[in-house]
Amino acid sequence: MTRLVVIAGLVLVAVCGSAWAAEAGKPVAPFTLNDFRGATVYSADFADSKCLVVAFLGIECPLAKLYGPRLQALAKEYEPQGVKFLAINANQQDSIAEIAAYVKQHGIEFPILKDPGQKVADQFGAARTPEVFVLNPLGVVLYRGRVDDQYVVGVQRNAPQREDLRKALDEVLAGKPVSVAKTEAIGCLIGRVRTAKSDSSVTYSQQVARILQAHCVECHRPGEIGPFPLLTYDDAQGWGDMIAEVVSDRRMPPWHADPAHGKFSNDRSLSAEDRETLLTWVKNGCPEGDRSQLPPERKFTEGWQLTKAPDLVVEMRDKPYAIPASAGPNGLSYQNFTVNPKITTDKWVSEMEVIPGNRAVVHHIIVYVQPQGKQPGGQVFLCAYVPGTRPKPLAPGYAKKIKAGSWLRFQVHYTPNGSTQEDQSKVGLIYADPKTITHQVLTTEVNNHKFTIEPGQDNQVFTAVSQPSPIDVTMMSMAPHMHLRGKSFKYELELPDGKRQTLLDVPKYDFNWQTSYRLAEPLTIPAGAKLHCTAVYDNSANNPANPDPTKTVTWGDQSWDEMMLGYFDLLVSRELTDKKPLKSAVNPETIMARFDKDQDGKISREESQGHELLERGFAVGDTNGDGYLDRPEIDKAVEKIRKALK
Repeated sequence: MTRLVVIAGLVLVAVCGSAWAAEAGKPVAPFTLNDFRGATVYSADFADSKCLVVAFLGIECPLAKLYGPRLQALAKEYEPQGVKFLAINANQQDSIAEIAAYVKQHGIEFPILKDPGQKVADQFGAARTPEVFVLNPLGVVLYRGRVDDQYVVGVQRNAPQREDLRKALDEVLAGKPVSVAKTEAIGCLIGRVRTAKSDSSVTYSQQVARILQAHCVECHRPGEIGPFPLLTYDDAQGWGDMIAEVVSDRRMPPWHADPAHGKFSNDRSLSAEDRETLLTWVKNGCPEGDRSQLPPERKFTEGWQLTKAPDLVVEMRDKPYAIPASAGPNGLSYQNFTVNPKITTDKWVSEMEVIPGNRAVVHHIIVYVQPQGKQPGGQVFLCAYVPGTRPKPLAPGYAKKIKAGSWLRFQVHYTPNGSTQEDQSKVGLIYADPKTITHQVLTTEVNNHKFTIEPGQDNQVFTAVSQPSPIDVTMMSMAPHMHLRGKSFKYELELPDGKRQTLLDVPKYDFNWQTSYRLAEPLTIPAGAKLHCTAVYDNSANNPANPDPTKTVTWGDQSWDEMMLGYFDLLVSRELTDKKPLKSAVNPETIMARFDKDQDGKISREESQGHELLERGFAVGDTNGDGYLDRPEIDKAVEKIRKALK
């Protein structure tokens, strides 16, 4: 029987170098490979098993990291029933030492073999990692494809909806035909050896290295979020097919704004010319070229990316937080860590940066300011970390304000990666001289808290609109926020004359990339203008990220709930913010949605505690003296504030 080897690894896109693939019902020829320790392994050694599972794995593929431990658990579970497991690593870029480290990290006990030149991978027609094959004692393929459907490219369900490999093994052991003999393997493409064209006009040294430096290596380097480095030719050429796939699909570099609307200073997208250059390089076999043409190595600042050492560093907790190897059937909840930074006087912050303690598992972090200390009340968005984000100092004279006595709350979303991890994230702040501050930067939002997303339906549209701005303000950036059912998000500005213009359109929203879109030129929003936000949700079974298409979904903090938030940064003259609280982004709908916690249609003094506007609002708004603000009273109070600002 054919000897199969399972190697830890993951391949997202498959390019088969063989004339035929090992489909169900076809035999695989016997083979011989060495394991990562150098021992020779023959496929015939496994002829006494009831069936053999051969898994193609890669050490740096994110899905291979997640499925390696799962395959080990299945191997241990099915061993008493006569099932044996092997793994094969066919990636040209994966070394023997790296395979050994993978085995140790993920606790793999079944054999992992190295397939130099991808000869055995070609026999199987294997294209990606992880991809599994189930063989009978004669080497005939009974099943090929994915392990299960929990993980998709860029998507992680709480639990699999179909455990394909387990189902196939149970049917084989019961003497039944495999009901679903083939599924699509999702993961990284196997890094195959390619023959480079010697006369290629595009080479790594002359063009490709410069493109990767400009657009990729900021994340694809050791210690950053990229799952594999792209710093050298040896790094890049092994991932050539994968690069071509993600560039063609426009998955990488991650940028989701429609170029027809707005210009943004942090636009990460590739130009058409650069995209074609990368695709040509891969098509021509990834030639290296003349090394003397290589650009200088790009240098990166280690640690803080701020312009100087932070004036204040606040860790999210006094000891690391443990993240489990997997999320479990109920998912992994957002974690909130509240800490007292011991700020005794008002501070103006001109630079801020969140550093994740463990980029391998930190999906994103939002840091909020809680003006009333430990208890939430009138919380304010301060800053955030998302993969690929780099801090940018506010322009001279601009700053955010943190009031004395405020606490900070870290809201952290973790994504388990197959092994137990720890994290101790932190935020660093640089203060500005209050005398130099001319404008306050305020992060606010347009939101809709009262949507209901029906089960099983796609293209469910919800909108939110701000109240007319009572004064001229300047917009600096926009950051749409939804969860796993989010499909698209659009910002539109309605001018006082009723004309609308699209400021930002994100036609394919991706929860994995919580991008803040920074305007290349700040935009003046005139008094009387409104901001409209439109969000579209897909709660159907066709949405691979959908946690549960049978569930009716409403507002909630966790990723399996939903949100509709159109964040944006405003720049307002300090003359206004010092004399009167800024009310331009406050509207009755937002006030009721945020502070009517018991949803009784009115806001009590207790519910308003910690929010300066509402506390003042009782003085002018509680006209009947009952200790509550109902909606008509809030409407009148907001109108009085607008008149006072004129």
